[in-house]
Amino acid sequence: MTPADTKLRFPYGRTDRYHLQHIHLFSQDIAHSIDFYTRWFDAEVAWDGDYGGSRNVFMRIGIGALHFYDQAPRELRRNAIHHLGMQVVGLQDLYDRMKAAGVHLPNPIRHSKGGGYFMLEAPDQVLIEAFEPGSERDPNVLAYYGYR
Repeated sequence: MTPADTKLRFPYGRTDRYHLQHIHLFSQDIAHSIDFYTRWFDAEVAWDGDYGGSRNVFMRIGIGALHFYDQAPRELRRNAIHHLGMQVVGLQDLYDRMKAAGVHLPNPIRHSKGGGYFMLEAPDQVLIEAFEPGSERDPNVLAYYGYR
């Protein structure tokens, strides 16, 4: 293994052997998908190009990643994926802005332990849970969400 290979072996300066890096979704209208995640979750396109014979768009959302194939979903159902969890700061503000913009929000924010969540459908029938952890959660759960 060369020194360059060693440098690429463990990402983020950590020694974890495994980490979930991204979710990869099909998109029947990739411009619409990019706009949706950019507008509502401050996503940024990190790369847009050919990968495996298809246009792929890699987006950063905070410390997470979301990838898109520029092709329609093969079947419009979620299979084993139930939803994407989008952790936000300012849940009420996001909800209010989406509601004012006409985004279909079937239910109000559900509050729990000082935080809350709401569900919405993104392009291509992707179910999203927008949530903000509450201060009354178990300390281990708060650590899991990045609050040490």
